[in-house]
Amino acid sequence: MLDANVLFPARLRDLFIRLAGAGTYRARWSDLVLDECFRNILAQRPDITEARLQRTRELMNAAIADATVTGFDELIERFDLPDPDDRHVAAAAVAGGATIIVTSNLRDFPAAALAPYDLVAISPDDFAQLLFGDDPDAVLAVLIEQAAGLRNPPTTLDELLDGLQQTGLSSFVRSVRAAGA
Repeated sequence: MLDANVLFPARLRDLFIRLAGAGTYRARWSDLVLDECFRNILAQRPDITEARLQRTRELMNAAIADATVTGFDELIERFDLPDPDDRHVAAAAVAGGATIIVTSNLRDFPAAALAPYDLVAISPDDFAQLLFGDDPDAVLAVLIEQAAGLRNPPTTLDELLDGLQQTGLSSFVRSVRAAGA
């Protein structure tokens, strides 16, 4: 289950969608997560229009057709989290059959609150590391494809890795570079 803060940075969102499309994991999100993500993008990026974000949402849902989790409303109240506004993320994770919540706000998802539901929360960096450890060739192929797909401006793999490091994927980027990328 991808939290809104993981989908906020464009390069990180693109990476995780491409990794899911390559079959390295099963991406899950909800409309509430996407609403939160895009609301925050609009607030911080006045140069991006609602129409452009609606197109991004459509492309995300088309790329990973089964990612959107629904039917979790009755589960929300079961979670006692430090930030009650995050309960929908945990509820959607349970309803969607996820075992991991990928979030930059680990303190908002304490292990004790998630354990009864066989859920854990991990950082985007740790999640990317996990995927790389499971299938480094597939992850590297996705990174090469992602870099090749960035044309405005054109981006090398090294520049993409620099950008991902800026989003917080420091350990992941070190591992990829140590593997020869």
